[in-house]
Amino acid sequence: MRELTTISGELRRRADRTRLYRYRPYTKQAEFHAAGAEHRERLFIAGNQLGKTWSGGAEAAIHLTGRYPSWWQGHRWDRPVRGWVGSDGFNAVRDGAQRILIGEPKVESLWGTGMIPGDDLLDWSRAGGGVPDLLDSVVVQHWRNTGNDPDRPRWEKDGVSTLGFKSYDQGRAKWQGDTLDFVWFDEEPEEDIYTEGLTRTNATGGIAWMTFTPLRGMSSVVHGFIEACGGLK
Repeated sequence: MRELTTISGELRRRADRTRLYRYRPYTKQAEFHAAGAEHRERLFIAGNQLGKTWSGGAEAAIHLTGRYPSWWQGHRWDRPVRGWVGSDGFNAVRDGAQRILIGEPKVESLWGTGMIPGDDLLDWSRAGGGVPDLLDSVVVQHWRNTGNDPDRPRWEKDGVSTLGFKSYDQGRAKWQGDTLDFVWFDEEPEEDIYTEGLTRTNATGGIAWMTFTPLRGMSSVVHGFIEACGGLK
């Protein structure tokens, strides 16, 4: 019985550290990912607890690791990437995007049970500023598929990707200076923060996506997207 318990515990541990491999998007999530192949900017508006942050985190983890699944139709890189994820305050960053990507923030032994596979989470640095258990950045193993069959990948290590955690209330100046491949805005930013984040991807031809419930109504950010696409989709 003890041996069975040990085996069961190990299986759960492995499953917890490989969540990304079992991510299967529902229709709207799949459409959102696929749109990245054509559109540099994307917005996923949905109600609470409907999977928008989960899908945003899955996309970030896929780009950071290079582990593009066979069903993936969105944007691809064939090299390691640099990205940022931001939200409305560092507590929101920690309890939202960081939790989805890394695991439960308050229990370090669970870091590696988020969307970034545990074995691919190579290193992290903690943030200062008085917010407990907040990360400043992480280093992620990047892989390249050298096989010809997308359903049976042959993964080879291909360098490392990095991800930084940002807060909107840091102000626009803290969103300047770096060159990035992607920015994920988890919760709605002010227009100046969004514009500055997007500018970080200009040199690389990178992408930006937002995931939020539109609690501010018809803000300038939301209006810009709705106007560009001719209405909500």
